[in-house]
Amino acid sequence: QVQLVESGGGLVQPGGSLRLSCAASGFTLDKWAIGWFRQAPGKEREAVSCISTGDINTYYADSVKGRFSISRDDAKNTVYLQLNSLKPEDTAVYYCATRWFRCSGSHGTSDYDYWGQGTQVTVSS
Repeated sequence: QVQLVESGGGLVQPGGSLRLSCAASGFTLDKWAIGWFRQAPGKEREAVSCISTGDINTYYADSVKGRFSISRDDAKNTVYLQLNSLKPEDTAVYYCATRWFRCSGSHGTSDYDYWGQGTQVTVSS
């Protein structure tokens, strides 16, 4: 059973940090790229970050550059997204998704094959 499970979300004050995890089961991540997306109420799901495998390459949306950092630990079959300097506008459900080997060029949701159920991140005073 192919499954992705996000964890690490929660309530944090502006300027705070969280570390999100995306754990894979039913398959191994070593040949798969992982993308992170987020969706706020009433808004479209948007790409946040991505990390490839093999010749490792990363992507960050302009809105999170310099604040978020993506990494992978294939031995643990897990990808992480470190969220720093959080802002209220970062509040959303964060999803991880996977596709074969490399991140897509368009970062579209339709480019990814498997999705997790999401983890809530709330940034508020």
